[in-house]
Amino acid sequence: MPALTHTNEHGAASMVDVSAKPPLKRTAIAEARILLQPETLALIRDNLIQKGDVLAVARIAGIQAAKLTAQLIPLCHPLPLSHAAVEFVLEDDGILITTTASTVAGTGVEMEALTAASTAALTIYDMCKAVDKTMRVEGLHLVSKTKEAISSV
Repeated sequence: MPALTHTNEHGAASMVDVSAKPPLKRTAIAEARILLQPETLALIRDNLIQKGDVLAVARIAGIQAAKLTAQLIPLCHPLPLSHAAVEFVLEDDGILITTTASTVAGTGVEMEALTAASTAALTIYDMCKAVDKTMRVEGLHLVSKTKEAISSV
């Protein structure tokens, strides 16, 4: 099993030193799903949830969460995000949430993409809890992460 990267030689929590790593273009994609009753999905689709446009608010919440990840997860590096996106697919039994985060930095953006997906799901939950007591958030996972050298133009 590989060694944990967020502990020092004494086993105490520590932030990884990435100062020697070259800046690369890094992108991460994450997904989560929120299961909802068909009636709740219809209310979302028709923009009839009393709190407002659920998907618009959840998209902004996810993007904001990606930008604030280092403030939420103690050992994450604060990263200058180049891009953050949140997309939704309404399915028969819920909503698939797909998030993308990109940066040019010495460390990856997996946590930003995961934080965006979970926060978007929780925002949908919050906005719909008055009409659906059976909602369930599930399947939060990293879909992919890439890194590539920066081409100078």
